[in-house]
Order: sequence, then C-alpha cells, then structure tokens
Amino acid sequence: MAEMITMKERMRREQVAMKEQVPSVRIHNFNEVPLGYSKEEAIYEAQRCLQCKKPSCMRGCPAEIDIPSFIRYIVEEDFGKAYLTILETDALPAVTGRVCPQEEQCQKECVLNKQGKPIAIGRLERFVADWARENDIHGKGSHDGKKELKVAIIGSGPAGLTCAADLIKMGYQVVLFEALHKPGGVLVYGIPEFRLPKAIVEYEVSEIKKLGVEVICNEVIGATKKVEDLKEEFDAIFLANGAGAPRFMNIPGENLNDVYSANEFLTRSNLMKAYLFPEYDTPIKVRKRAATIGAGNVAMDAARTALRLGAEKSYIVYRRSRKEVPARVEEVHHAEEEGIIFHFLTLPVRILGDQKGEVIGMECIKMKLGEPDQSGRRSPIPIDNSNFILEVDMVIDAIGTMANPIIARSAKGVEVNQWGYFKVDEQTKMTTCEGIFAGGDIVRGSATVISAVGDGKIAARSIDTFLSSGKSLRNNIDKNNREK
Repeated sequence: MAEMITMKERMRREQVAMKEQVPSVRIHNFNEVPLGYSKEEAIYEAQRCLQCKKPSCMRGCPAEIDIPSFIRYIVEEDFGKAYLTILETDALPAVTGRVCPQEEQCQKECVLNKQGKPIAIGRLERFVADWARENDIHGKGSHDGKKELKVAIIGSGPAGLTCAADLIKMGYQVVLFEALHKPGGVLVYGIPEFRLPKAIVEYEVSEIKKLGVEVICNEVIGATKKVEDLKEEFDAIFLANGAGAPRFMNIPGENLNDVYSANEFLTRSNLMKAYLFPEYDTPIKVRKRAATIGAGNVAMDAARTALRLGAEKSYIVYRRSRKEVPARVEEVHHAEEEGIIFHFLTLPVRILGDQKGEVIGMECIKMKLGEPDQSGRRSPIPIDNSNFILEVDMVIDAIGTMANPIIARSAKGVEVNQWGYFKVDEQTKMTTCEGIFAGGDIVRGSATVISAVGDGKIAARSIDTFLSSGKSLRNNIDKNNREK
C-alpha cells in the first residue's frame, strides 16, 4: 500500500512527465512515442489528486468517468478496481487514455490548474487500461439476449462502439455494421501506429464483442443494404458512419501524381499497413520533400508518417499563425521534435508539375491575420506580391473531411444540413426520423474521438428512452403495412 501524504505535499509535487522515445530514433520506426507510466510513477502522480468533494474534472469528461474514484484506487494500488471503475462508463479506456485531448477536457477543469499543472488524468487512464490488459483483467461477461428489441449501429468508430457497449449492457440486442474489413473506424484507418497501436484497438473491440455485440464487417450500408431495409429488422438505428469523404483545396495541380488526400495516405499506411512493406504489399510512393496542407491532428499525423516512410523533409503549410493551430499541443511538440518544418501564415495557390504529371513544387502566398471569423479565429488575408515557390515533390491535403452521402441517400426522412451532415436534436441525438439517431463526425464534422464517445453515450440513453416508451421502427413498419 502506498504511503499517505499530506495535503501540503500533494500541492507541492510536480506533475510526472511520461518517458518517450528519443526523436532521432522514433522517426525511423512506427512504435508508440510515449512509453507509459511505471507503477511507481502512476502512484506518485495519483497521490497528487486532492480528491475534491465536488470534482470539477468530471464536468469536462464526455465519457462520464468517475475520475476521483479510479485515481483513488491507483493510490491504494488496486489497479483492477481502477480499471473496472473506468469501464463502467468508458468502453475504450486504452484508446481515450492515449488520444483524448485531456488538456481541453477533464484536465482543463482540474483545480490544480490554478497553481501549477493538473493531474495527468489521461496518462493515469492509459496506465490503468494497459495494466488491466497485461494482467488479464476483464469487465463483466456477456450481456446479450435479455431483451428482444434489436438496435442497428452503422459505423464502428468511437461513437458506434461506445453506443453498442452501453446498449448491450442495458440488455438490447446490438448489431454493428462496418464498411471496411476491420472494425474501429478512424481508430484503425486514421490514427497512426506511433500514436495509437492497432493491437490496442483490436483488444478493446474484442472486449466489446465479448459483451455480446455482433460485428458485421464489409457491409456498406447504403449500397449492400439500405437504411430503409434495416427499419424492417431493427427497432432503432444509430448512424455513426463518420465523415470519411476527403476535402481538397480546389487549386490548380491537385490532379497531379503524388497528391494525396490525408484519408487515402493514412488509410493505406494504417489500415493496409503500407509502413510494413514488403511484408504487406500495399506500398505508398513517398518522395523526398512532402508538404502537408493543414495543421490539425490529422495533418500532424500525415506529416510525421511521411517522415517515417522516407521523406527527407516534411513540411506543414498552414494559412494561420501558430497560435491558431487546431492540433493538440503535444502533437505539435512531437512534430517539431522530429524535425517537421512549419510554414505558418502560408496559403498554397497552385501545385506545379512536370511533363510526366509529377509534382515539382507548390506556389504559395504569404498571409496576415485580419478580423476574427465566425469561429472566433482571425481571418487570414493574402499579402500582395508575396508569392513564392516551395520545392516539394509530394503534397498531402489535410484540410478536413466531408460527409459521405451514400447513407443519407438511403435514409428516407433523415434530413441533412447544407454540408451533408445529419440534423439531430442535440439533447437526444435523434434525427428528423423518429427512431433513427446519429452522432460523431457525421453530425458535427471532423472532431475528436472523445466527442464521438460522448455522442455515443447520449444516443444510447436516448435509444433506451425511445424503446422503453413502447416505440419501435419495426412496429411503425408493421402498422403502416396493416393500414395499407
């Protein structure tokens, strides 16, 4: 049992840093960059927690984790109980412990922010989840078959997996449809191995399957089956198919060879394991000088992946300043450590090609910041006569994604907004069609994993409320057929 420490000592302690791979080594491999806490480091960090009577940290957690309780169990060295506490509300603790932006969520609300650094909640969550996996600690067994009511979930990303886990625990029969050959959504195709090892995603998906969730891969809803068909088989539907359509800048030269969308580039590397060529025969042709357009987490992932796949120079080109960068501070820091070169206040206007149709450069213009736009960020304005050529031979567009319309076209009565995202009631996540719910990126556009987790939890509760009231999509179909 760890020693008890005084409140004064808790306040005096510094946050425990997490050890990482050395930059000069990690740029040559795809192994995870942060190495995790040791048992001793986790206990030391957990002892900093003040165990507030009204824990503000929980207000910032979309996964609704009982943060003080799981941290207290770490102090008591009951790591198994800490894991089970997290698992009560978060079905993906090893994932959220790694990729959740805790600095903008739970840790931002921690009272220790007022005089130092907050509790490293994410690092402690990762430690607990990893310890449980390594020590064969599992949650409760199968929950399937208690109720006859069936729910279909479209998409096996964080929103779909969370909703599935919560609903199966409520006793519903849950079938999860995934278009790709592996479940996990953006967790497997979008986030690189060095940030989120795929073995961890596979493990947490397998734990959800053990609860009784049926997962059907290679099922493209909207093509192989229509949403209307599912209404005849299921009592409620949750649309969590993500926003997987790539977005381009629509500038001259984007049709040249070696211009990728970040979606294609990262999917081929992550899901199709191009980084393990020739063991996996899905190579990506990476040139010597790669430019990634954008500065979100996806852009950082793409630029750092290009470096590991052989680029001698990897650039981030962003039209705003460093202050406006949307990526996590940690991801920007890791990118800079690895030698990624940042061009701030720079906007590409044309990609140049040779006679073979291959990229030989990118014309850019320098920008300055004007008045704030609708999002509150200052709008970038071109500076006259500031054009220059950036010598690159490969370009990756990482400026965001769009909604894929294939599901919307097959879902009668489900309205979309001007960008193609499903319209929902923010309190319930129900769409404009009663009994059909939606959440994650297909509702809000590209966002964080943890916001999708939060949507999945809200949707699960709303589906339970809907079905508990005696309503059902199947009942509506039967009723309409009888009336005909």
